[in-house]
Amino acid sequence: MANVLDLRRRIRSVKNTRQITKAMKMVSAAKLRRAQERAMAARPYARMIASVLVSLTRRIDLFDEETGNLRHPLFTTRPEKKILLIVVSGDKGFAGAFNSNILKTAFQFIQGNPDKEIDVEAVGRKGRDQMRRRYPAATYAEIADDQGNLRKVRDRKARVEVTGDHPGMLLKLETDRVFAMAQSIISRYRHEEIDAAYIIYNEFKSVIQQRLVVERLLPLIEIGSQQLAGAVEPTVEERERAAQAALTAGIELEPTDTTEADEEARKFGTAQVDYIYEQPSEELFAGLIPQYVSSMLYHAMTESVAAEHAARMTAMDSATNNASEMIDSLTLHMNRVRQAAITKEIIEIVSGAAAL
Repeated sequence: MANVLDLRRRIRSVKNTRQITKAMKMVSAAKLRRAQERAMAARPYARMIASVLVSLTRRIDLFDEETGNLRHPLFTTRPEKKILLIVVSGDKGFAGAFNSNILKTAFQFIQGNPDKEIDVEAVGRKGRDQMRRRYPAATYAEIADDQGNLRKVRDRKARVEVTGDHPGMLLKLETDRVFAMAQSIISRYRHEEIDAAYIIYNEFKSVIQQRLVVERLLPLIEIGSQQLAGAVEPTVEERERAAQAALTAGIELEPTDTTEADEEARKFGTAQVDYIYEQPSEELFAGLIPQYVSSMLYHAMTESVAAEHAARMTAMDSATNNASEMIDSLTLHMNRVRQAAITKEIIEIVSGAAAL
């Protein structure tokens, strides 16, 4: 049985831990506000570029008369034999089940496609570490062509391989890096190295409105609409816990109303107005499509960053509450131990006096 001194040391240790978790919660709340602002600032650009592309498809002859499809390779659908899976996880821990849920969904997606070759691109250190432990890295062999020039050729040795990772990308999210990643994905799709591209991330609308989604990036089917292959909604208990953590940190539960901005962006693509384009239609459309894919990637990453900070804030709030409950329980136990020691001493004194 622990004595009073040991209990006091333990209470002091738990109080120090509570101070740390409380500070981490407030830091995550501050970062969450900035992440929300960044995500909200990126949405008008994504909406407008989608509206411009919708306007182009309605007013310019970009369809093939024979097939009826848009004249762009990213709209070409093929049987999905080779898939690129982009897993957007966090770079740090202490976020509850945030990273584990993402990896669980990624593993379920891979297991659900046993007859397909899957390349994994990991964004975030947590996802990279787990994918490297489970799957081998992609290897390339140098082969000389007829002119004697060496070129790299993929030497696939497993059904699932890790083709690349991007650690630290979410810590300082830059549009140039996202655009370069989008260009690489587009190039691989055009050269038929992959038949489809999917991304797994946490979609963030507000602290209590977020879900884990599996979205198809390529091929493009309909501009401006999500191609969801799966979604995991949070439970009622998780929403209540997130709402409680947000209220104690001073975070608004409901997102900013953007209905008016959405309507204005939608009018651009649906208005019956003849716009004058200086560039040829094919050149303009081909230049905007990579920007559109890049905006989809950037949107997913900004949403994931905000969701990670919200998950960490909720986890640290739960840890703080658990520490407070533990302190109360230890304090009650210490008082009982101290009272029992006092009572024992009194009984010994009374017994000794009675023996005299």
